[in-house]
Amino acid sequence: MSDALNYLLKARPEALGHYFAFLKEAGKHLEPKTRNLISVITKVHAQTERGFRQYLRRALREGCTPVEILDALLMAFPALGLVKIIWAVDIILDMKLPEFQPEALINLSAVPSPGQWHDVMTSTDVRSGEVMRTECDGRGLFIYRDKKIYQVFDSRCPHQGTDIPELALKGSTLTCPKHEWVFDAKSGDCIKNGNGPLKHIESKVVKGHLLAYW
Repeated sequence: MSDALNYLLKARPEALGHYFAFLKEAGKHLEPKTRNLISVITKVHAQTERGFRQYLRRALREGCTPVEILDALLMAFPALGLVKIIWAVDIILDMKLPEFQPEALINLSAVPSPGQWHDVMTSTDVRSGEVMRTECDGRGLFIYRDKKIYQVFDSRCPHQGTDIPELALKGSTLTCPKHEWVFDAKSGDCIKNGNGPLKHIESKVVKGHLLAYW
């Protein structure tokens, strides 16, 4: 949210409250994926970079695939035009999101391949009660273990896709170095400066190995 919008919320809460209530009511019958795809398109139409980055990450968290997002942009061509679509794709490439692999950009007509289980590490490599960062098949991960329960999160900040390094981890608190969004690495929740959680990644332990799915 911009500084100007934060200001208006404080200065004229009664006016802005009606606006946000309208937005919530207007989209209540849409499933989350559809609602977020529409939000992505509106940000591209207005060429609001900050908002586009935010809603792109939100759409991915709500289950939209990269190809679905690209198809939504292309379907909106009559309203957006090619220049705005290229503007959006340039931002996507700049964000270096792991979900947007080159093959998804080259062959848009292909059905996206399903995810797969990745062997992250031996399950005992993570001590109970601690958080650690690791890399697996080109993807950064933060892992928290509570006895037999494991939580695995994408290392990229949901704000602008910054890859958060191990040095940003202090105990169970994780601070993105770019805009200082602060996360609870045990739950993935954003606890300061931001409004979006880390992306949770499905995981399981099989025969002493921690597996993660993406």
